[in-house]
Amino acid sequence: MMALNLAHQTGAAVTAAPTAPRSAVVAAAATVSAPSASASAAPAPALQMQTMTVDAAPAQAPDAVKPDLAMACQALVEGSTPDEAQHADVAAELKTKAGVPVFVMMPLDTVRKDGNSLNRRKAVEASLAALKSAGVEGIMVDVWWGIAEADGPGQYNFNGYMELMEMARKTGLKVQAVMSFHQCGGNVGDSVTIPLPRWVVEEMDKDQDLAYTDRSGRRNYEYVSLGCDTLPVLKGRTPIQCYADFMRAFRDHFATFMGNTIVEIQVGMGPAGELRYPSYPESDGTWSFPGIGEFQCYDRYMLSSLKAAAESVGKPEWGNGGPGDAGGYKNWPEDTGFFRREGGWSNEYGQFFMSWYSQMLLEHGERILSAATGVYTGSPGVKISVKVAGIHWHYGTRSHAAELTAGYYNTRHHDGYAPIARMLARHGAVLNFTCVEMRDHEQPQDAQCRPEALVQQVAAAAREAGVGLAGENALPRYDETAHDQVVATAADRAAEDRMVAFTYLRMGPDLFQPDNWRRFAAFVKRMSQPGARDACREQVEREADGVAHATQPLVHEAAVALTN
Repeated sequence: MMALNLAHQTGAAVTAAPTAPRSAVVAAAATVSAPSASASAAPAPALQMQTMTVDAAPAQAPDAVKPDLAMACQALVEGSTPDEAQHADVAAELKTKAGVPVFVMMPLDTVRKDGNSLNRRKAVEASLAALKSAGVEGIMVDVWWGIAEADGPGQYNFNGYMELMEMARKTGLKVQAVMSFHQCGGNVGDSVTIPLPRWVVEEMDKDQDLAYTDRSGRRNYEYVSLGCDTLPVLKGRTPIQCYADFMRAFRDHFATFMGNTIVEIQVGMGPAGELRYPSYPESDGTWSFPGIGEFQCYDRYMLSSLKAAAESVGKPEWGNGGPGDAGGYKNWPEDTGFFRREGGWSNEYGQFFMSWYSQMLLEHGERILSAATGVYTGSPGVKISVKVAGIHWHYGTRSHAAELTAGYYNTRHHDGYAPIARMLARHGAVLNFTCVEMRDHEQPQDAQCRPEALVQQVAAAAREAGVGLAGENALPRYDETAHDQVVATAADRAAEDRMVAFTYLRMGPDLFQPDNWRRFAAFVKRMSQPGARDACREQVEREADGVAHATQPLVHEAAVALTN
């Protein structure tokens, strides 16, 4: 069974960004009796990208690729390496490229848990050189809050990340840095455990309502509940202040890398770094695919907001909690009263509740993006992105139950992604979406999985809002079928519909197996080199064979080192 992968992926205290007016929730709640996808499609501000001109990045150091491979690799990569000098408009530059730049996710435990250095340094060094030789644009790495600010509030340790940035710059690779304000562990694909900073966990232990909570009282420590975003609950700072201070410290520490090596900051907004609620946690068998998940609105901060919203529409009885007939984590829509075909999701109460629940998530995104743009406005050449989860199961039903519990108010009658895209547009952010490699017929048909239709809907929302769309594969795939789907979805499009970047999940021993590596090299060429997608398939594969042969010693070294 193929389920959504939750690959991870994200100074002085600032005044907390104000919560969006409560009237926004009230207005949404007051008008839910007539939901309409088109009614909410107000014109969005045009995407405003920062302008810049930067010096060319340092030339690749002689030892970035081993001397015995340098000449063999040079001919293969010279023609595809983009000019290091960036144009003024980053988005426009990406759109004018003939292909889509490919990044590769680093292992979750790239940096040691003490933050001081890299795990498997030799493996990382060989891997980066191999990726560069294959024409990869760059790498994505999680900058874990639980590692870099582990010792205490405002005590930052970026030493291990500095080692990686220097290595990437030396190799000539760009970096997408993820501000990972979530716990690693407990979701699909999590091979290691990295909790939130110890001092944050201590506060959550003292006040467990800082954790997302389900109807039965189960607490989730993956991410601090958005219900307390603007309250000074973390050693005198609000969560938003903590995130802003962390991003500012990162910016200052890596000032010389911003815009030339570090070209994107993906801002974590929830579990797995995604803008969503932790509605389908895998830890301890709580949830399993394709369960609908559960609403996460039972901590006292969320309940306080719900109570106020219910009273504001003259329905105080609606403020006591989520729907009581919404079922459990592993249920299917038709098992429940709320999500079944003609269930409560479509009545007046259901529309009120879903409007409030999704609006709280949107306001959370607004607050963090306001903080992020405030920090990175002075860093030209750095895009900001936000990841949205690809919840494709039960997409073919009327209620879209699994999306609703995650906070995406997307039903047969209501577009849940257009408001998110418009919110990103207001801050000039890129929308990063998963499950780009999936095909409908590969999924369990009885679970009404529709990943292709979901990707199309999100792409349409991004296009309408004027935001760049980037993609990821949801599950590790090394086969040509998955590669073909990504190329068709991300790159084989008209220029205005082409993705601005694609991030491949994930670097590891499997990627460097000979057949997988040869196929990957062909995939990168088809994605990112001018004319490669239109070239004869045999020609692309011959060139990929050349890359695979030239990099064989590096790839073998990387595979062995990563395995050990």
